[in-house]
Amino acid sequence: MDRTDNALLENVDARTRLAGSNRMEILLFSLGTSETFGINVFKVREVTRTPMITRTPSMPPGVEGLISLRGNVIPVVALGRVLDLPGVPQERGGTMMVTEYNKRTLGFLVSDVDRIIRVEWDKVRAPDGLVSSTQSFITAITELPPDSGAGQAGRLVSILDVEQIMASTFGEPPVADVAPVEDDIEHHIFFVDDSAVARKKITEVLDQLGVKHKHALNGLEAWTRLSGMAAHAQQAGGSVADELDIILVDAEMPEMDGYVLTRHIKEDPRFDGIPVVMHSSLSSEANRAMGKSVGVDAYVAKFDAEILADTLRPLLGKAHVRKEQ
Repeated sequence: MDRTDNALLENVDARTRLAGSNRMEILLFSLGTSETFGINVFKVREVTRTPMITRTPSMPPGVEGLISLRGNVIPVVALGRVLDLPGVPQERGGTMMVTEYNKRTLGFLVSDVDRIIRVEWDKVRAPDGLVSSTQSFITAITELPPDSGAGQAGRLVSILDVEQIMASTFGEPPVADVAPVEDDIEHHIFFVDDSAVARKKITEVLDQLGVKHKHALNGLEAWTRLSGMAAHAQQAGGSVADELDIILVDAEMPEMDGYVLTRHIKEDPRFDGIPVVMHSSLSSEANRAMGKSVGVDAYVAKFDAEILADTLRPLLGKAHVRKEQ
Protein backbone atom coordinates (compact mmCIF):
# COMPACT_ATOMS: atom_id res chain seq x y z
CA MET A 1 0.00 0.00 0.00
CA ASP A 2 1.46 3.38 -0.94
CA ARG A 3 1.57 6.59 1.06
CA THR A 4 -1.50 8.01 -0.70
CA ASP A 5 -3.62 5.05 0.38
CA ASN A 6 -2.32 5.30 3.92
CA ALA A 7 -3.26 8.98 4.05
CA LEU A 8 -6.75 8.20 2.82
CA LEU A 9 -7.15 5.48 5.41
CA GLU A 10 -6.17 7.92 8.13
CA ASN A 11 -8.71 10.38 6.76
CA VAL A 12 -11.48 7.79 6.79
CA ASP A 13 -10.59 6.61 10.28
CA ALA A 14 -10.51 10.15 11.66
CA ARG A 15 -13.79 11.19 10.13
CA THR A 16 -15.68 8.14 11.34
CA ARG A 17 -14.98 9.41 14.85
CA LEU A 18 -16.44 12.84 14.22
CA ALA A 19 -19.69 13.60 16.00
CA GLY A 20 -21.11 16.16 13.59
CA SER A 21 -24.83 16.16 13.05
CA ASN A 22 -25.53 18.79 10.42
CA ARG A 23 -23.33 17.49 7.60
CA MET A 24 -22.93 14.27 5.71
CA GLU A 25 -19.44 13.01 4.96
CA ILE A 26 -19.14 11.04 1.74
CA LEU A 27 -16.29 8.97 0.35
CA LEU A 28 -16.24 9.50 -3.43
CA PHE A 29 -15.30 6.67 -5.75
CA SER A 30 -15.48 5.58 -9.39
CA LEU A 31 -16.51 2.35 -11.08
CA GLY A 32 -14.62 3.11 -14.28
CA THR A 33 -17.46 5.06 -15.93
CA SER A 34 -18.22 8.76 -16.14
CA GLU A 35 -20.48 8.61 -13.06
CA THR A 36 -19.36 9.59 -9.56
CA PHE A 37 -20.58 7.53 -6.61
CA GLY A 38 -20.46 8.06 -2.88
CA ILE A 39 -20.86 6.12 0.34
CA ASN A 40 -21.33 7.41 3.87
CA VAL A 41 -17.92 7.51 5.56
CA PHE A 42 -19.42 6.01 8.72
CA LYS A 43 -19.92 2.74 6.79
CA VAL A 44 -16.30 2.48 5.65
CA ARG A 45 -13.79 0.67 7.85
CA GLU A 46 -10.83 0.94 5.51
CA VAL A 47 -9.67 1.30 1.92
CA THR A 48 -7.03 -1.02 0.53
CA ARG A 49 -5.57 -2.47 -2.65
CA THR A 50 -7.56 -5.41 -3.99
CA PRO A 51 -6.17 -8.50 -2.24
CA MET A 52 -5.98 -12.10 -3.39
CA ILE A 53 -9.56 -13.34 -3.70
CA THR A 54 -10.56 -17.00 -3.34
CA ARG A 55 -13.27 -18.01 -5.76
CA THR A 56 -15.89 -20.40 -4.42
CA PRO A 57 -18.70 -22.24 -6.18
CA SER A 58 -22.32 -21.12 -6.15
CA MET A 59 -21.60 -17.49 -5.38
CA PRO A 60 -24.36 -14.99 -6.31
CA PRO A 61 -23.80 -12.89 -9.45
CA GLY A 62 -21.44 -10.02 -8.74
CA VAL A 63 -19.71 -11.76 -5.83
CA GLU A 64 -16.08 -12.32 -6.77
CA GLY A 65 -15.27 -14.64 -3.88
CA LEU A 66 -13.96 -14.52 -0.33
CA ILE A 67 -10.97 -13.00 1.44
CA SER A 68 -9.49 -13.42 4.89
CA LEU A 69 -9.19 -10.08 6.65
CA ARG A 70 -7.61 -10.12 10.11
CA GLY A 71 -8.96 -13.57 10.81
CA ASN A 72 -12.44 -12.90 9.42
CA VAL A 73 -13.69 -14.34 6.14
CA ILE A 74 -15.71 -11.77 4.19
CA PRO A 75 -17.38 -11.78 0.76
CA VAL A 76 -16.09 -9.43 -1.93
CA VAL A 77 -18.54 -7.81 -4.36
CA ALA A 78 -17.71 -6.32 -7.76
CA LEU A 79 -19.88 -3.24 -7.36
CA GLY A 80 -19.98 -2.34 -11.06
CA ARG A 81 -21.36 -5.76 -11.93
CA VAL A 82 -24.02 -5.63 -9.22
CA LEU A 83 -25.16 -2.21 -10.40
CA ASP A 84 -25.09 -3.51 -14.00
CA LEU A 85 -23.51 -0.30 -15.24
CA PRO A 86 -22.91 0.01 -18.99
CA GLY A 87 -19.28 0.60 -19.85
CA VAL A 88 -17.82 -0.87 -16.66
CA PRO A 89 -14.30 -2.22 -17.36
CA GLN A 90 -14.10 -6.01 -17.50
CA GLU A 91 -10.98 -6.17 -15.36
CA ARG A 92 -11.35 -6.42 -11.61
CA GLY A 93 -11.31 -3.12 -9.70
CA GLY A 94 -7.92 -2.30 -8.22
CA THR A 95 -9.27 -0.84 -4.97
CA MET A 96 -11.39 -2.41 -2.25
CA MET A 97 -13.55 -0.55 0.25
CA VAL A 98 -14.16 -2.58 3.39
CA THR A 99 -17.59 -1.63 4.67
CA GLU A 100 -19.42 -2.45 7.88
CA TYR A 101 -23.14 -2.06 8.42
CA ASN A 102 -25.99 -4.08 9.91
CA LYS A 103 -23.23 -5.85 11.88
CA ARG A 104 -21.87 -7.30 8.62
CA THR A 105 -18.54 -6.72 6.91
CA LEU A 106 -18.27 -6.70 3.12
CA GLY A 107 -15.65 -5.78 0.54
CA PHE A 108 -16.65 -3.59 -2.44
CA LEU A 109 -14.36 -3.64 -5.48
CA VAL A 110 -14.17 -0.23 -7.20
CA SER A 111 -11.96 1.29 -9.87
CA ASP A 112 -10.68 4.18 -7.82
CA VAL A 113 -11.32 6.06 -4.58
CA ASP A 114 -11.14 9.84 -4.84
CA ARG A 115 -11.57 11.81 -1.61
CA ILE A 116 -13.94 12.66 1.21
CA ILE A 117 -16.32 15.61 0.95
CA ARG A 118 -18.68 17.17 3.45
CA VAL A 119 -22.08 18.36 2.30
CA GLU A 120 -24.93 19.99 4.18
CA TRP A 121 -27.88 17.70 4.75
CA ASP A 122 -30.22 20.07 2.96
CA LYS A 123 -28.06 19.60 -0.15
CA VAL A 124 -28.59 15.84 -0.03
CA ARG A 125 -31.91 14.91 -1.60
CA ALA A 126 -33.92 11.88 -2.61
CA PRO A 127 -33.40 10.70 -6.20
CA ASP A 128 -36.93 11.56 -7.33
CA GLY A 129 -37.31 11.34 -11.09
CA LEU A 130 -33.83 9.87 -11.58
CA VAL A 131 -33.80 7.81 -14.77
CA SER A 132 -30.93 5.34 -14.61
CA SER A 133 -30.25 1.62 -14.59
CA THR A 134 -28.89 2.10 -11.07
CA GLN A 135 -31.90 3.99 -9.71
CA SER A 136 -33.02 1.22 -7.34
CA PHE A 137 -29.56 1.19 -5.73
CA ILE A 138 -29.36 4.96 -5.14
CA THR A 139 -30.67 6.30 -1.84
CA ALA A 140 -29.81 9.97 -2.43
CA ILE A 141 -28.00 12.40 -4.72
CA THR A 142 -26.00 15.54 -4.08
CA GLU A 143 -23.73 17.91 -5.96
CA LEU A 144 -20.02 18.43 -5.53
CA PRO A 145 -19.45 21.69 -3.61
CA PRO A 146 -17.96 24.84 -5.19
CA ASP A 147 -14.47 24.10 -3.85
CA SER A 148 -14.26 20.75 -5.68
CA GLY A 149 -11.81 21.97 -8.31
CA ALA A 150 -11.93 23.02 -11.94
CA GLY A 151 -14.89 21.54 -13.78
CA GLN A 152 -16.05 19.49 -10.76
CA ALA A 153 -18.39 21.90 -8.93
CA GLY A 154 -22.03 20.95 -9.44
CA ARG A 155 -21.26 17.42 -10.62
CA LEU A 156 -23.86 14.93 -9.38
CA VAL A 157 -22.86 12.27 -6.88
CA SER A 158 -25.04 9.16 -6.49
CA ILE A 159 -25.07 7.89 -2.89
CA LEU A 160 -25.52 4.13 -2.65
CA ASP A 161 -28.33 2.33 -0.84
CA VAL A 162 -26.23 -0.38 0.78
CA GLU A 163 -29.25 -2.22 2.20
CA GLN A 164 -30.74 -2.53 -1.30
CA ILE A 165 -27.45 -3.75 -2.75
CA MET A 166 -27.21 -6.38 -0.01
CA ALA A 167 -30.80 -7.53 -0.58
CA SER A 168 -30.32 -7.70 -4.35
CA THR A 169 -27.04 -9.61 -4.10
CA PHE A 170 -27.61 -12.00 -1.20
CA GLY A 171 -31.39 -11.98 -0.89
CA GLU A 172 -33.56 -10.75 1.95
CA PRO A 173 -33.54 -12.98 5.03
CA PRO A 174 -37.03 -13.64 6.37
CA VAL A 175 -38.20 -11.56 9.30
CA ALA A 176 -38.43 -13.72 12.42
CA ASP A 177 -41.81 -14.35 14.01
CA VAL A 178 -42.63 -11.71 16.61
CA ALA A 179 -45.30 -12.09 19.28
CA PRO A 180 -47.98 -9.37 19.27
CA VAL A 181 -48.29 -6.76 22.00
CA GLU A 182 -50.73 -8.04 24.59
CA ASP A 183 -52.83 -5.17 25.85
CA ASP A 184 -56.22 -3.75 25.05
CA ILE A 185 -55.35 -0.37 23.53
CA GLU A 186 -54.44 0.66 20.03
CA HIS A 187 -50.79 1.63 19.62
CA HIS A 188 -49.35 3.99 17.01
CA ILE A 189 -45.75 4.33 15.82
CA PHE A 190 -44.35 6.83 13.34
CA PHE A 191 -41.17 5.69 11.59
CA VAL A 192 -38.85 7.20 9.02
CA ASP A 193 -36.29 5.47 6.79
CA ASP A 194 -35.04 6.29 3.31
CA SER A 195 -34.30 2.65 2.43
CA ALA A 196 -37.14 0.71 0.80
CA VAL A 197 -35.69 -2.55 2.14
CA ALA A 198 -35.60 -1.19 5.71
CA ARG A 199 -39.15 0.20 5.46
CA LYS A 200 -40.42 -3.20 4.34
CA LYS A 201 -38.76 -5.00 7.25
CA ILE A 202 -39.92 -2.43 9.82
CA THR A 203 -43.47 -2.70 8.49
CA GLU A 204 -43.39 -6.50 8.88
CA VAL A 205 -42.28 -6.22 12.51
CA LEU A 206 -44.87 -3.58 13.40
CA ASP A 207 -47.63 -5.57 11.70
CA GLN A 208 -46.69 -8.65 13.73
CA LEU A 209 -46.70 -6.57 16.91
CA GLY A 210 -50.21 -5.42 16.01
CA VAL A 211 -49.18 -1.75 16.00
CA LYS A 212 -50.68 0.88 13.73
CA HIS A 213 -48.05 2.87 11.86
CA LYS A 214 -47.30 5.73 9.51
CA HIS A 215 -43.99 6.51 7.85
CA ALA A 216 -41.90 9.08 6.00
CA LEU A 217 -39.06 8.69 3.51
CA ASN A 218 -36.56 11.19 4.94
CA GLY A 219 -35.95 13.37 7.97
CA LEU A 220 -37.34 16.58 6.49
CA GLU A 221 -40.56 14.90 5.41
CA ALA A 222 -40.84 13.29 8.84
CA TRP A 223 -40.40 16.60 10.67
CA THR A 224 -42.95 18.30 8.41
CA ARG A 225 -45.53 15.57 9.03
CA LEU A 226 -44.83 15.32 12.76
CA SER A 227 -45.13 19.10 13.14
CA GLY A 228 -48.44 18.96 11.30
CA MET A 229 -49.71 16.19 13.58
CA ALA A 230 -48.72 18.18 16.67
CA ALA A 231 -50.38 21.35 15.37
CA HIS A 232 -53.57 19.45 14.54
CA ALA A 233 -53.66 17.87 18.00
CA GLN A 234 -53.23 21.28 19.65
CA GLN A 235 -56.05 22.78 17.60
CA ALA A 236 -58.29 19.91 18.71
CA GLY A 237 -57.43 20.63 22.34
CA GLY A 238 -55.33 17.50 22.80
CA SER A 239 -51.74 16.34 22.63
CA VAL A 240 -49.85 14.50 19.92
CA ALA A 241 -48.69 12.14 22.69
CA ASP A 242 -52.29 10.89 22.85
CA GLU A 243 -52.02 9.85 19.20
CA LEU A 244 -48.42 8.67 18.96
CA ASP A 245 -46.58 6.21 21.22
CA ILE A 246 -43.10 6.01 19.67
CA ILE A 247 -41.09 7.73 16.94
CA LEU A 248 -38.62 5.40 15.18
CA VAL A 249 -35.88 7.15 13.18
CA ASP A 250 -33.07 6.10 10.87
CA ALA A 251 -29.69 7.80 11.41
CA GLU A 252 -28.60 8.68 7.86
CA MET A 253 -31.20 10.15 5.51
CA PRO A 254 -31.29 12.74 2.75
CA GLU A 255 -32.38 16.34 3.46
CA MET A 256 -32.29 15.88 7.25
CA ASP A 257 -30.54 13.13 9.19
CA GLY A 258 -31.91 11.29 12.20
CA TYR A 259 -29.73 13.20 14.66
CA VAL A 260 -31.07 16.59 13.56
CA LEU A 261 -34.62 15.21 13.47
CA THR A 262 -34.28 13.84 17.00
CA ARG A 263 -32.94 17.17 18.26
CA HIS A 264 -35.95 18.97 16.74
CA ILE A 265 -38.32 16.51 18.42
CA LYS A 266 -36.64 16.70 21.81
CA GLU A 267 -36.50 20.51 21.77
CA ASP A 268 -40.21 20.81 20.96
CA PRO A 269 -42.38 20.54 24.11
CA ARG A 270 -45.31 19.31 22.04
CA PHE A 271 -43.54 15.92 21.82
CA ASP A 272 -42.81 15.59 25.54
CA GLY A 273 -43.32 12.01 26.69
CA ILE A 274 -42.91 10.43 23.24
CA PRO A 275 -39.75 8.26 23.14
CA VAL A 276 -37.48 8.36 20.11
CA VAL A 277 -35.79 5.12 19.05
CA MET A 278 -32.91 5.30 16.58
CA HIS A 279 -32.75 2.28 14.26
CA SER A 280 -29.60 2.32 12.20
CA SER A 281 -27.13 0.23 10.22
CA LEU A 282 -24.42 2.40 11.82
CA SER A 283 -23.78 0.31 14.92
CA SER A 284 -20.47 1.66 16.28
CA GLU A 285 -20.17 3.10 19.78
CA ALA A 286 -19.44 6.51 18.22
CA ASN A 287 -22.83 6.47 16.48
CA ARG A 288 -24.58 5.37 19.67
CA ALA A 289 -22.90 8.23 21.50
CA MET A 290 -24.07 10.65 18.83
CA GLY A 291 -27.62 9.38 19.28
CA LYS A 292 -27.42 9.75 23.05
CA SER A 293 -26.08 13.30 22.69
CA VAL A 294 -29.25 14.42 20.87
CA GLY A 295 -31.58 12.61 23.26
CA VAL A 296 -32.59 9.28 21.70
CA ASP A 297 -34.23 7.01 24.24
CA ALA A 298 -32.94 3.77 22.69
CA TYR A 299 -30.54 2.82 19.88
CA VAL A 300 -31.11 -0.39 17.90
CA ALA A 301 -28.75 -1.73 15.23
CA LYS A 302 -30.33 -3.01 12.02
CA PHE A 303 -31.64 -5.51 11.43
CA ASP A 304 -32.86 -7.97 14.03
CA ALA A 305 -36.63 -8.24 14.26
CA GLU A 306 -36.62 -9.70 17.77
CA ILE A 307 -34.27 -7.04 19.18
CA LEU A 308 -36.34 -4.28 17.57
CA ALA A 309 -39.55 -5.77 18.96
CA ASP A 310 -38.01 -6.26 22.41
CA THR A 311 -36.92 -2.60 22.40
CA LEU A 312 -40.37 -1.34 21.41
CA ARG A 313 -42.47 -3.47 23.79
CA PRO A 314 -41.51 -1.81 27.11
CA LEU A 315 -41.88 1.63 25.55
CA LEU A 316 -45.34 0.68 24.32
CA GLY A 317 -46.09 -0.56 27.84
CA LYS A 318 -45.16 2.83 29.27
CA ALA A 319 -47.40 4.48 26.69
CA HIS A 320 -50.24 2.22 27.86
CA VAL A 321 -49.72 3.34 31.47
CA ARG A 322 -49.51 7.00 30.42
CA LYS A 323 -52.78 6.82 28.51
CA GLU A 324 -54.61 5.19 31.42
CA GLN A 325 -53.61 7.95 33.86
